[in-house]
This record gives sequence, structure tokens and C-alpha cells, in this order.
Amino acid sequence: MSLLQLQLSSHAFTSLSSHNFNYITKPNRALYSSKTLNFATIKVRAVGTIPETDSDTTEPEEPPYVGFAFISSVLLPDGTPDIHYRSSSGGQKLRNVMLDTNIDLYGPYSRALLNCGGGGTCATCMVEVLEGTELLNPRTDKEKEKLKRKPKNWRLACQTIVGKPDSRGAVVIQQLPEWKGHEWKYGKDEESESSS
Repeated sequence: MSLLQLQLSSHAFTSLSSHNFNYITKPNRALYSSKTLNFATIKVRAVGTIPETDSDTTEPEEPPYVGFAFISSVLLPDGTPDIHYRSSSGGQKLRNVMLDTNIDLYGPYSRALLNCGGGGTCATCMVEVLEGTELLNPRTDKEKEKLKRKPKNWRLACQTIVGKPDSRGAVVIQQLPEWKGHEWKYGKDEESESSS
């Protein structure tokens, strides 16, 4: 329990219950008061508080969220990838997460009538999942049809649901994989090169 002592001046509060108003019934005239109101200042002095080590409050638990790293298809001038970090709750479509957090999803197809708006029929929202595939739902029939000649880690953002509402984790997404100016080396490729 915290110890806080307040000292108030003797005339801190004045009576606001004034009933001596002159009511004028003529239109376009303001009401005038015969008594003025005085507001006094209050002096507050804190004597002591509880140190933080003795407090019984606990830190509130963070709500579950999924962290995202979106890698742009264009490299920065110094040759490093342009990475944007975002976080969102699970159970949402990847397309909605990208659009809500201002991540470029469609690239040159972002104008009206150049993409299907999330219906899964145009495949312009194609992304490459570099890490975190365990958080994603399995491929839908629309994805299987549109991505049958693409690598297994390519997904349609409009058909991909990221986790469940209570999911935690991280997902690394390559934006516009067909337009990227660099190649990623995966763990399996590095192991096979080092063994030969």
C-alpha cells in the first residue's frame, strides 16, 4: 500500500452553490450572476511511495503475435537486401497483413483490374516463404493449380493463412519472387556443397 499524504489549504474549495442569479426574461440578453466564483489552488505534496521491488504488480503478458520480415525484390544501392519488419496477430491472410502494414504486394500489378483483389485467380500476389512455413496453412486447391510449376515454398498471399489467433513465431517472406535481383541459398544446398 502506498503512503501518499495530501495537504490542502484551508480555502481550497469555495462553495459553488450560488442561487442568487438574476433571471432576465427578455430575449437576446445574457444571464448575469451577482456572485463571482473563486477557484483556489490546491497544494499537493507526496511524502513517500513504495519502491518498485516491493510492488505486487506483475508485467502484463504480451498478446501472441507473429513476426514478419518482408524482403523486397530490389536490392539497396550498397547491395544489401531491403528488409521491412512487421508484426501481426495470427489467423489472418498474408495478403491482408501485407496490405495493412503498407508492404508492396503486387508490384507492377497494383493498379485496379490488374489483379483479382484476393480471389486467387490471377497469381499476382505470389510470394516466396523463406522461413516459417510451419506457421502457414497447407496449399489450397487454387494454389496447387496456379503454382504447379513453381517451387514448393512459393505461395499465393491471398490464399495463405498465417497461424492461428494464439500462434507465435516468425515468417520470412520474399516479395515478388519472379522479379527478385538475387538468389537465396538454403540450408540443404549449403550442406550438399560442403560435403562434395
